[in-house]
Amino acid sequence: MANLIFSLWWVVPIIVVLVVYKFVLRVFFGMIIVPDDRIGLVVKKYTLSGSKRLPDGRIIAIDGEAGMQGRALAPGLYWGMWPWQYGITMAPFTIIEQGKLGLVKAKDGAPMDTGRVLGKPVDCDKFQDAMAFLNNNGQKGPQAAFLTPGSYRINNFLFEIEMVPITQIHENKVGIVTTLDGEPLEKGEIAGGSVAGHKNYQDPIAFINAGGHKGLQEDVILAGTYYLNPWFVIVEQVDMIYIPIGYVGVVNSFVGPEGKDTSGDGFKHGNIVKRNEKGVWDQPLDPGKHPVNIYTHAVEIVPTTNIVLNWADSRTEAHELDKNLCTITVRSSDGFTFNLDVSQIIHIPRNEAPKVIARFGNMKNLVSQVLEPTIANYFRNSAQKSDVIEFLANRIQRQDDAKQHISKVLDNYNVVGVDTLIGDIVPPAALMKTLTDRKIAEQEKVTYETQRNAQIERKEFESAKAGADMQPEVVKSTRQVEINTQMAASKVAASKGEAEAKTINAKADAEVRITIAKADAEAKIVNAKADANATEVNGIAEAAKIKAIGLSEAEVTKQKTQAMGTEQYAIVRVAEALASHGIKLVPDILVSGKDGGGNGMIDALIGSEMFKKLQTANEAAAEKPVSNNDDKTV
Repeated sequence: MANLIFSLWWVVPIIVVLVVYKFVLRVFFGMIIVPDDRIGLVVKKYTLSGSKRLPDGRIIAIDGEAGMQGRALAPGLYWGMWPWQYGITMAPFTIIEQGKLGLVKAKDGAPMDTGRVLGKPVDCDKFQDAMAFLNNNGQKGPQAAFLTPGSYRINNFLFEIEMVPITQIHENKVGIVTTLDGEPLEKGEIAGGSVAGHKNYQDPIAFINAGGHKGLQEDVILAGTYYLNPWFVIVEQVDMIYIPIGYVGVVNSFVGPEGKDTSGDGFKHGNIVKRNEKGVWDQPLDPGKHPVNIYTHAVEIVPTTNIVLNWADSRTEAHELDKNLCTITVRSSDGFTFNLDVSQIIHIPRNEAPKVIARFGNMKNLVSQVLEPTIANYFRNSAQKSDVIEFLANRIQRQDDAKQHISKVLDNYNVVGVDTLIGDIVPPAALMKTLTDRKIAEQEKVTYETQRNAQIERKEFESAKAGADMQPEVVKSTRQVEINTQMAASKVAASKGEAEAKTINAKADAEVRITIAKADAEAKIVNAKADANATEVNGIAEAAKIKAIGLSEAEVTKQKTQAMGTEQYAIVRVAEALASHGIKLVPDILVSGKDGGGNGMIDALIGSEMFKKLQTANEAAAEKPVSNNDDKTV
């Protein structure tokens, strides 16, 4: 430890010498050393010769006056700055970071011009030369000029620096600018017009010198990074105007020169002007994104495709123009109230959109002021001209009439009526029940008529079936007639043969007994011819009779069957068959007393005797002989 102290004993004197040396130089020679990263701010405590005072209103000395000096000490070595006369403050450089800008406020200088809020720029090496700033009449207060990113030797006695972020306009945005300095707006104007040379408001003095007006500006700034002095401009970022496909944007400009109306004398609802003039522009904005100042230009989005509007409580389209529309309630001529839903399809041509907006202001007004009353009143008037049933029955015709009427009305408003559709119709419940009952009755009537026709067809079927069942009998009768005819013909042939045989025999006998039986032979020939003719005639007549009887019986049978029915006719045939065989269903003699009373045994005897007498009479009648032309007994 002792060795260490002995080895360093010589350092102490050197330190002492250096301290004494610096003190001597500072006190006796006024030496000041300003480091490379500092600036020396000087305050002069007093003057050695003369009495110099700062002028009234000044705080920075530029002519040797006592006080805060405008001239600062840059990095380096200075002499004569004795500590009893000058106070030196080492201040760091002013550094403006990237993404920032430095706003400058001067604490001293010339007064601001009347009506101005920013000091005009002067040549002062970006505020690093305070003497030049004051000598060149730099103005006191906020400065229009500012510091961009970098390092600066700023005299903080004169200038106050405030760092703020730079202005960045994002994609799909526009910056709406309001300036705080410039000429006052002209009477009747709401925004300043376009001026050139100010580099998107980054050069405030160029804007002011070009005659720019303070307040809202018509021009906007697009996406990008800008060095904008917030003491000069206020920027509001808003979305670009987006116009989808199938729409156009009608622009109503509140700024610009007064334009000449291009709509013609027939249009009395506003001015249609050229682009960039004040009023409704004659050319709308097409689909896309547009950098529009929403405070100086109103853009109304108008659909150019077909628009469907629903007068229905439960249905609203995506555009919501029919949000406040509801089902239409109408009253018929017969006093019934009922509801109906209506859909109206409209189309606004692109070139007619400005006129529609000039007339109504927006699409909602078009719906509420024209479409809603027009359609509702039309259907109310139409319903009052007919009863409910007629209205329902003539729905298609009424729909066509509505389309024609409404299209004609919309033509007057530069709107195309594409179609009118009647949706659901809700008649009164009581009337619907009446219609339902009527329909059911009509269907029941049809059902009964069908059943009746079915029964008639069934009857005809049964009749045809009965006729088919009788067909074997008819065929049998026909065959029997043919057989009888053949038998008759056979008999005729036999009779002819017999006649010829008798003739031959008669001729033979005549030859044998010519003399004896000539007269008899001739008589027999005559009789034979007469018999043959009689037999032939009788046979033909009998055959015709049999055939006629058979056909008539068949026809009678068919008619009886059709008239009486199969079952009834069968019963009658059975009764006839019983009668033809002598089977009696009813007694020949019925003996009874008064009122159905009888005398028992006596009645039975009387009845028996009368029956016997009746049988005897019938037998006698049967045995009585019958004569014909040949006096033969049959």
